[in-house]
Amino acid sequence: MFESFANTAEMSRSEWLDVRRSGIGGSDAAVILGFNKWKSPFQLYLEKTGDYKEEPDNEFIYWGNVLEDVVAKEFQERTGKKVRKKNQMLRHKEHQFMTANLDRVVVGEKAFLECKTTSAYKTDDWEGDEIPAAYLCQVQHYMAVTGFEKAYIAVLIGGNKFVWKEIERDEELIQIMIEREKYFWENHVLAKVPPEIDGSDAAVEFISKRYTENPDEVVMLDTDKEKIIDALENVKAEIKGLEELEKKYTNQLKMSLETASEGVTENYRLTYKTINQNRIDSKLLREELPNIFKKYTKQSSYRKFGYKKVN
Repeated sequence: MFESFANTAEMSRSEWLDVRRSGIGGSDAAVILGFNKWKSPFQLYLEKTGDYKEEPDNEFIYWGNVLEDVVAKEFQERTGKKVRKKNQMLRHKEHQFMTANLDRVVVGEKAFLECKTTSAYKTDDWEGDEIPAAYLCQVQHYMAVTGFEKAYIAVLIGGNKFVWKEIERDEELIQIMIEREKYFWENHVLAKVPPEIDGSDAAVEFISKRYTENPDEVVMLDTDKEKIIDALENVKAEIKGLEELEKKYTNQLKMSLETASEGVTENYRLTYKTINQNRIDSKLLREELPNIFKKYTKQSSYRKFGYKKVN
């Protein structure tokens, strides 16, 4: 059901990300189905069209890669199964936009192993038969691409708790995923039509880079935009109310500490300490050493958004 189209053995992460843009991978599936709270369909669209670059590496990614071997080895020790690397990017033969990059394949079975590491704060997500929805989407996507009958997922939690689980192929979910992914790929990525824009950092960056100001241009907007402005006004009012409530609660807690630098409850530890900081007085520097101030001043520009009622 699948074919190999790229060897990943010697690829850098940047090269791997470039290849990954050519289709929809396992982690992308959760985004499209709405199960990834860290990434939106709009950001995914920008990544696939090249308008936004994923972070090539960070500490989380680095240690995830380092510990993948540890997790795979422990899985073998606990289950008696043998696994091996498959250093290839795979593609669904019929649905060419669907890709898979497996951590390990299980020897002698039509199955693969997905290796994960997570924080101790996520322990509850793995209790009993629980598997985070995003990872469930990922492994079912891989089963769709490979045609495999089942998958295993192993996770190292907090560096000291190991859990592994078997996941059966879910044909109903797979068909839903194929339909949603196909729609996203054909009607958004290939058609160059973005999904609804959101408040992600990627969306902010996209707008700031794509649209530069034309001071002489004025456009007439439809009434739907007035509805958005009204909604924005309501949100700002709610935020203002919540900020005032936050200040009230904070002040109540400060008052309870009085002159003490710390306070404790059964579940919390409060601190209220003096912090000393050294800051440059830019106003005084500009007045007394204008040449120095000018030399070390860097001009930047950005578009400031605002609105006001005219009628």
